[in-house]
Amino acid sequence: MRQATVNTPRKRRVDVARRDDLLRQVQEIFLGEGFTTITIGELTERLHCSKATLYSVAATKEQLVVLATKQFFAESAAEIEADVAREADPKIKILTYLGGVAQAMRRNSREFYDDMVAFAPTADIYARNTARAAERVRELIDDGVREGRFRATDGTFASQLIALAIEGVQSGVLLERTGLSAADAFNELATLLLNGLLYSPE
Repeated sequence: MRQATVNTPRKRRVDVARRDDLLRQVQEIFLGEGFTTITIGELTERLHCSKATLYSVAATKEQLVVLATKQFFAESAAEIEADVAREADPKIKILTYLGGVAQAMRRNSREFYDDMVAFAPTADIYARNTARAAERVRELIDDGVREGRFRATDGTFASQLIALAIEGVQSGVLLERTGLSAADAFNELATLLLNGLLYSPE
């Protein structure tokens, strides 16, 4: 008995450098315009490559969206942590971290943000990264408490407040109520937090 033929996208072997370059270009397109309305055909035209070449990066458009989103958050996190590592003052570390998050989120167009939170796989990536951001700020606050720059009681409250605020940004509730973008919300959060964290010995 003859087996049924299943039509699958043809893949082409592409070297790692070319693959990474294509994924980075796809990421920039998605960040600037969103990904819901852009087709594989449009991407190949704009990237001047064949569908087979693009399918060497990811087998489907959905997988391409997930890869590009993961790449964006991973690269942003690495850049932010590198900037934080160059600072010694706990206050500046927190300001640098949240400021870096705000700067990274400014690369997102409104279209990308809306698409990201509406598509379950990318919404999950975003949720995991915002949860990590809350945890990282708590770690930086704890470091400041141990160094005597922040009061322990303020540090505990502030870390919980940050977690709630970041959850509000991630869910969209805080953005809807304030009219801020995610980037502006993180920037305001940094300013508000640090004005109440400085240690003043009695």
